[in-house]
Parts: sequence; C-alpha cells; structure tokens
Amino acid sequence: AVCSMGNSTSRLYSVLAKTLSSGAVSQHQDCLEQLDSAQLDPIDPKDLLEECQIVLQKRPPRFQRNFVNLKKNTGSNHRPIRVMQWNILAQALGEGKDNFVQCPMEALKWEERKCLILEEILAYKPDILCLQEVDHYFDTFEPLLSRLGYQCTFFPKPWSPCLDVEHNNGPDGCAMFFLKERFELVSSANIRLTAMKLKTNQVAIAQTLKCHETGRLFCIAVTHLKARTGWERFRSAQGCDLLQNLKNITQGAKIPLIVCGDFNAEPTEEVYREFSNSSLNLNSAYKLLSPDGQTEPPYTTWKIRPSGECRHTLDYIWYSQHALNVNSALGLLTEEQIGPNRLPSFNYPSDHLSLVCDFSFNQDPDRLL
Repeated sequence: AVCSMGNSTSRLYSVLAKTLSSGAVSQHQDCLEQLDSAQLDPIDPKDLLEECQIVLQKRPPRFQRNFVNLKKNTGSNHRPIRVMQWNILAQALGEGKDNFVQCPMEALKWEERKCLILEEILAYKPDILCLQEVDHYFDTFEPLLSRLGYQCTFFPKPWSPCLDVEHNNGPDGCAMFFLKERFELVSSANIRLTAMKLKTNQVAIAQTLKCHETGRLFCIAVTHLKARTGWERFRSAQGCDLLQNLKNITQGAKIPLIVCGDFNAEPTEEVYREFSNSSLNLNSAYKLLSPDGQTEPPYTTWKIRPSGECRHTLDYIWYSQHALNVNSALGLLTEEQIGPNRLPSFNYPSDHLSLVCDFSFNQDPDRLL
C-alpha cells in the first residue's frame, strides 16, 4: 500500500481531507506506523489553523478563555513549559455509546469535530500535549502533529469500548506529544495499570524528558482511570499502582513530575487523597485558580445524558510543588459560554474541558533534595 499524506506544494486542506477515513484505518495502520515523520514535510501551524477555520466557517466561533497569571517572582529567565491536558472524547463513543441527548449528531461529525479539536490545540500551542480517548491517532493526530514538530506516543486500552461500536476506528487510548525542538526523550514507559494485583483496562504513559534550554530532567505522565460510580476502590488501587510506578521512574521524586489525567474521580475520592498525600509531594495546579488556592474548580466536564445532567471535576494536572512553579493556568468556560445544552456542542468538541498550565523550574536547587 502507498500512503500519501500530502506534500508542501499541496493545499493543507488536502492534509485534513486525506487523513484516513474510519473504514480505512485498519488497512493503513501498518503503513502509518512505519512512516518516519522526518520524511514528511513540516506544516506551518498558522496554515493548518487557517485550514481548520475554513472547514469550521459555518460553526460558531471559538470561545475565548483567558490565562490567569499565578507567577510569583521565580527569577527564571527561561521560557515556561506549556502543558495541555484533555479528554477529547473518542469519536466512536461520542457517536455510538455516550448518548449526549442534547447534542445534535451533526455536531459530532468527525470531519468537522477533528478541526475543532485541532483548533483548540493550535490556539494554545502546548509544548507537551496529553490526551485521553484518542481513537483517531494513526489517521489524524500522529500524521498531523508529527509534521508540526511533535514526537508522538500512543498506548491503547487493551479492551477499548470503542471496539463494540459498529464502524469504529480501532481502540481508544492515551496519547502524548512533545515538541522535539524543546525536549529530548530520555526514557519512555507504557504502563498497564493494575488493581488488586490484576491487570486492568486502563493505561498510562510516562516519559522522562530533558529540557534543551535548561538541561533539566523531568517526567511527564498521562493516564485515564476507570469510569463510573461504584468503582471508587478500583480507581484508588489504580492510582496506587500508578504512583508506585512514578516513584520508581522519578527515583523517589528526585526527578520533577507532572501527571495529567482524566481520573474519573471527584476531589472527595480516595484516589485524589492518595495523590495529594503522596511522598512525591504533588499538588493540583488548578486549585491555584481558587481564592484560597485549596479548592478545585466546580467542574471540568458538563454533559446531559438520558439519566440526567452530570457536572463533575474529574480532570487534573498534578505537579511536583517542590521543583516546579505554576506560572499561569487557562481559565475554564463559564456556564453561560457552555450553554443550556451543555457539552459537546457545535461550539466545543468534547464533554471535557481542556486544562492548560505554564510551568517553570524552581531555581533553588536545594529544594529538589
């Protein structure tokens, strides 16, 4: 099979239009995995954003969200590291299983929804991007983001619920992307989470990166824990397993750590307390947006299903508070912006809000010990 992903002389719309259709992905996946991103011509992000906006011209404009400055005087002259966390909503689940009763099916069409997702990513320009529920990795995100300069990693769930949906695009999973011009990959681990010594269907990726500008090492991890009420103890066990893996990878917190994830857990759950009280000395970045710096946002997901309206705080960016500073965090959408039909919608492609933070290294080396 011949895989053509476009070239620099083609209109970028062809790059978007030719990202493989759902039915074609399985027969092209081997080819896509073999493609070396160095063989593909780079894409100018401004051009790709323009192409996305052409596709989306009949949709309402993007919501405006502002960064909240949280920076204390760190004395750092280095560029901050921007990290984006987002459960983008698996296409197969959005169309087939999740039953967003107030969301028109037209709003979930992949050809437009993928442009809304890309528009959000391109608008905030993350240095590191952590995604959950990715089921269009090989036909959309890997070929496009690799051409934007990202190194890409994907770890699918062993038994993805997407596979139960007719005309699915393969399993969903976690994906991580980092800009190669800013970081060097030192080590990478794909972790299948365990609970009560049993392997589970949930996964994580943990990568140790070296920052070119500072020479500093840090670990970035992405995960997606088990969903649904009644599985609190299960999530707690998965969280303990992930923390133990991260302790080993960071040599007991000697290497600074950032953990992004959809934990499917409110701050009242045990798994949240485990992360808060871990020996890794983690703090939740989005707490810093609250007046007291101790309270999570009122919601990170808001949707309406047949069983009723669901408004929860489930998504987090954890960080080593002894080694890293949060310079700023992206404010959430307001209830007025989200609207009465909630998420997803013609305005917003997922039922979860993206979280974005700018981090800098603490300049006091003694505090790393």
